[in-house]
Amino acid sequence: MPLPLTIAPKTNHKSLLFSELALDLDHLDADFAVLGMPYGAAYSPADYNNDQTNAPTAIRQASDRVIRGPERYDFDIEGPLLQGRSDIRFVDCGDVPADLNDPRGHYARAEAATRKILKAGAIPIVLGGDHGITNPILRAYDDQGPITIVHVDAHLDWRDEVNGVKDGLSSPIRRASELPYVKNIIQIGMRASGSARQQDADDARNWGAQIITAYELHKIGMEAVLERIPAGGRYYLTIDADGMDPTCMPAVAGPAPGGVDFIQMRELIHGLVKKGRVVGMDIVEIQPEKDIHQISCMTAGRLILNLIGTAIRAGYFDGKRK
Repeated sequence: MPLPLTIAPKTNHKSLLFSELALDLDHLDADFAVLGMPYGAAYSPADYNNDQTNAPTAIRQASDRVIRGPERYDFDIEGPLLQGRSDIRFVDCGDVPADLNDPRGHYARAEAATRKILKAGAIPIVLGGDHGITNPILRAYDDQGPITIVHVDAHLDWRDEVNGVKDGLSSPIRRASELPYVKNIIQIGMRASGSARQQDADDARNWGAQIITAYELHKIGMEAVLERIPAGGRYYLTIDADGMDPTCMPAVAGPAPGGVDFIQMRELIHGLVKKGRVVGMDIVEIQPEKDIHQISCMTAGRLILNLIGTAIRAGYFDGKRK
């Protein structure tokens, strides 16, 4: 019997930020839909069950650290989570399961689940997992273009392959660049060294990716960065946790000082929402065992909260009857 596209979260918070659990993707009624994607594409046997696979559960588990209740006023978004809108549907579609007998099956399930979320008219909010999970999610956007990728990361992610794997955590932005409906790529927060070689950096620049190092960001500010992003676009925001500074996101494999701080990330999210339309978001590469007082998971939740509240305030759903 084939696996379902998603399964219920295994946490005493049955959903993210007290949203409604919605596992029937064929009859989905939603404006924002959370999708847990714990598993990427392994480079080695040890990668099949690394700590990042626990991140969707850990982020949900931090829900009551993010907001005490969805009805409470939040200064980040100038109101409660759903801005007092009883017509807005915020749901959690659970986690995409994996099967060791079918090592790439979960990528197909993730793409299919995302297609159903998009067909319902909802904005996917995806919880990784490692950065390889962005590949199957973006493939579901083939009728949603043109798409501008806004990528926050310490690393470039333009490797063509690692150990023969072309859709793993070091390759999502190269794979995104090959999609005909991806028209712009902006990469923010680059610093230190990762898996990229000189050729990868050259390929990124030759493609036309805008690479904004963390050092340039801190010098010119996020407002100036936002001015470089084409206005009126359809933006997919992919956030690698190590793109943020380890003071607010410590639970990562490769912490590097000088990253994007929370205030800057909030400004980026609010700015993108106002410039055009954010059509999806993922946050990846949190390792819960390395977290401190749930700070990383709480920060992830706060970023998601800012997207939801700001999108509602910006009028994304004003065509709906209140």
